[in-house]
Amino acid sequence: MIDHEDVAALLGTEGPFARELPNFAPRAAQQAMARAVQHAIAERETLIAEAGTGTGKTFAYLVPALLSGERVIVSTGTKALQDQLFFRDLPRVRSVLDARLKTALLKGRSNYLCLYRLDQTVREGASFDRTQASQLAAIRAWSARTRRGDRMELAEVPEESPLWPRVTSTPENCLGVECPFYDDCHVIKARREAQEADLVVVNHHLLFADMALKQEGFGEILPGASAFILDEAHQIPELAGQFFSQSISARQISELAQDSLAECNGVTGAIGLVLEPAEAVQDAVRKLRLAMDVLPERGPFHALEAQRPMVEALHELREVLADFTDVLSSQAERSRGFAHAHERAALLSERLDRIAEREGERDVRWFELYPRGFALHATPLDLAAPLRAMREHTQAAWIYTSATLSVAASFDHFARQLGLDDPQTLQAESPFDYAKQALCYLPPALPDPSARDYTDRVIEAVLPVLHASHGRAFLLFTSHRALRRAAELLHQRVPWPLFVQGSAPRHQLLEEFRASGHGVLLGAASFWEGVDVAGEALSVVVIDKLPFAAPDDPVLQARLEALEQAGINPFMGWQVPSAVIALKQGAGRLIRDVHDRGVLVLCDPRLTTKGYGRLFLASLPGMPRTRELAEVQAFFDGEIKETA
Repeated sequence: MIDHEDVAALLGTEGPFARELPNFAPRAAQQAMARAVQHAIAERETLIAEAGTGTGKTFAYLVPALLSGERVIVSTGTKALQDQLFFRDLPRVRSVLDARLKTALLKGRSNYLCLYRLDQTVREGASFDRTQASQLAAIRAWSARTRRGDRMELAEVPEESPLWPRVTSTPENCLGVECPFYDDCHVIKARREAQEADLVVVNHHLLFADMALKQEGFGEILPGASAFILDEAHQIPELAGQFFSQSISARQISELAQDSLAECNGVTGAIGLVLEPAEAVQDAVRKLRLAMDVLPERGPFHALEAQRPMVEALHELREVLADFTDVLSSQAERSRGFAHAHERAALLSERLDRIAEREGERDVRWFELYPRGFALHATPLDLAAPLRAMREHTQAAWIYTSATLSVAASFDHFARQLGLDDPQTLQAESPFDYAKQALCYLPPALPDPSARDYTDRVIEAVLPVLHASHGRAFLLFTSHRALRRAAELLHQRVPWPLFVQGSAPRHQLLEEFRASGHGVLLGAASFWEGVDVAGEALSVVVIDKLPFAAPDDPVLQARLEALEQAGINPFMGWQVPSAVIALKQGAGRLIRDVHDRGVLVLCDPRLTTKGYGRLFLASLPGMPRTRELAEVQAFFDGEIKETA
């Protein structure tokens, strides 16, 4: 009889998982991680656990979480991973452990059907095209049978359909307890279930939105837990920056004006008061956007403040938004819609003033431009302080796990970003035999990545590899420009199906790539992580350049300057470690299973010509490396050679 106290034994050769789950392979690394997680929960400690691909980290944290007797929040990187965790992994572990406790899945409100906004959209009878009319009919039929109201259930209406924003709510337009559909609200039901559950599965966006709300003194969605387990934790530093920022966008202001005008329909005489100031707000938004046309896509706030037309346009927007707030205040008691619009206007006006006037050294103020809009932000320069305060407030265990948290076996960079002082750490090695399953090819004679013809030269170097592997490749790029150029070059030159990011939704591209058997997929940004293609469909991963963050990021620029002032080399202390973790994510697409074999092609010559290149190579799994194309061809011919 195995003691339930011994989580490692439960996952061992004599344990129930080995007995009851087909294809379950006991792994020492998984057992070590389960013990570390169990200890962290019991002692309310902070743990950083890097678990190499194939370790089985999900079971390694779910088993101790379910057996802890504590309330646990598990957060992961994306909604797709959240669903996989809740609907696939969690039921398996619960079944094997016979764990009789309440679990819940909770997402952000935009994922749930809003019955009030659906009713409004149907009543408005807007002139939809045939596709949208069909989608609206499908949503109405689904609304009558769904229990959860989670839009992921309705695959026939694409995630990017313009109908979804019309039938889901935002914090700004939700009527709360005054909504006529409040008793049947899917968001409220999901939150109640989460509040009553022993284990709740959320995503990082929701977790940080809730934590940020808590900082502002609002009620929390996720009541006190004894442990927070953050999977895909390498995403946390960037996400935390978003959620501890103050932001306001042209879209938010324009939607406020539009919703206020729509509210006039049911309130006698309101249009006479609201129309002019609402139009003035929309006009001021347009003027500021037009004035900002001379600016780059993103930049520091002082670039905006350096030009008089923009300063005047920003001042005008602040003035008319404040006036509009006063007008809405006069109508607030006439309808719940106006009361809500007034609250939104007051919040947006206050936020705009705060960003425009904020001169604190602790914040970086910056802007983003879109084709028809803009956003203004104030982001904390140092995230360590708010994150530390957040953890101290919870008095809980915090467990951070991912396949990519260390740089050359050190967790210092990750820990510093999050303000983790002396955390427990664990490096659980992957069970894959990289020495036999993989080969790293560093193509010789490539120019410096800044060369104008660099992408052309990369494709020349990669084509013989693609011929040796008969396609079956991911080509990952650090910029969309390079991706587009590579697609142009390959369209003429490869006999295999080509799948290019942007030509179809991501999930569709991946499904078609898997089904093709010999496809070549070109991706940037989002394809570097969270993509799992096991088996022969993927046998080559090509990375064009080392993934250093964009130098035009104003928040990054300010952070690097602050590091320099603190006596830390910003390149080696921040830029290199961040790029190492991103490279590990991209390289991790290659070997996903004990039976996979493949070649990782790293094109950037700086790996061998610069001293810091050694850090990148030392952080990758221990696979043999070669500069000889013949070695790659021999690998695909089934010959395994010893390479230097």
